[in-house]
Amino acid sequence: MQYIDPHAHMISRTTDDYQAMAAAGVVAVIEPAFWLGQPRTHVASYADYLSAILGFERFRASQFGVHHYCTIGLNSKEANDEALAEAVMEILPLFAQKDGVVAIGEIGYDEQTALEDRYFRLQLDLARELSLPVMIHTPHRDKKQGTLRSMAVCLEHGLSPAQVVVDHNNEETVRDVLDQGFWAAFSIYPSTKMGDARMVEILKRYGADRIIVNSACDWGISDPLAVPKTARLALEQGVPAEQVSLACYANALTAFAPSGQISETDWAGPAVIDQRTSFAGNSILRGGREAVVTGLDSAF
Repeated sequence: MQYIDPHAHMISRTTDDYQAMAAAGVVAVIEPAFWLGQPRTHVASYADYLSAILGFERFRASQFGVHHYCTIGLNSKEANDEALAEAVMEILPLFAQKDGVVAIGEIGYDEQTALEDRYFRLQLDLARELSLPVMIHTPHRDKKQGTLRSMAVCLEHGLSPAQVVVDHNNEETVRDVLDQGFWAAFSIYPSTKMGDARMVEILKRYGADRIIVNSACDWGISDPLAVPKTARLALEQGVPAEQVSLACYANALTAFAPSGQISETDWAGPAVIDQRTSFAGNSILRGGREAVVTGLDSAF
């Protein structure tokens, strides 16, 4: 079975993680723009970060046979720095139209402040103008209220529920999200969001229609193999294989395909890896390590 991890902050992960993901059947990852832990204080820092997930990170993934895409946005935490947020909003349209961008995100609410609301709405307008999907970050506190508010604002700004992936769901929010026709994504992130056993119970109860599983792996305690591990557990507990494939692969592809940037044809056939290549003069190889080269025409 093949997998897509549609929420993975790979800039925070090691090359070992890419190797493990590829070995487990992960063919593609989507990296949402997000908060780094250390608050950014200048728009140039934001521009360099967005360039990194669009550039070197995509290259690094390719060196292990994983296809890398990203979403572009101003996260809710840094939306509370008004001067920074205004400057970031000026550069977002440029970055949002680059190759490999499959959505505006992850955006939404954290503390549900007035500034968060302002920049959430502005970014929804940008998504509508560019005909891009949206990835919503739902807050850790007051999650149900924040989730309902996020969906209401999306509808107010003229977005179709089919255009919006509402992420970080739990048992408290899933019914509301599905009933309104939005995509319901779940982050299998230990302790703070959703465990794999709980996720399997949700699949048993609701099926896999419009449900998406991701790892949300980042610089915290998280697991880049959460998607294949959850799939394996679901199969062991009797969830039909076609349902597992929907939640751990096909639904993510369907949700983000309207961007025109991601397609199953991207990874059709054997993985092409050429570790002899470099990005801006930088190679992933260190210490004389032998380059892996696979899937290339023998005449190359």
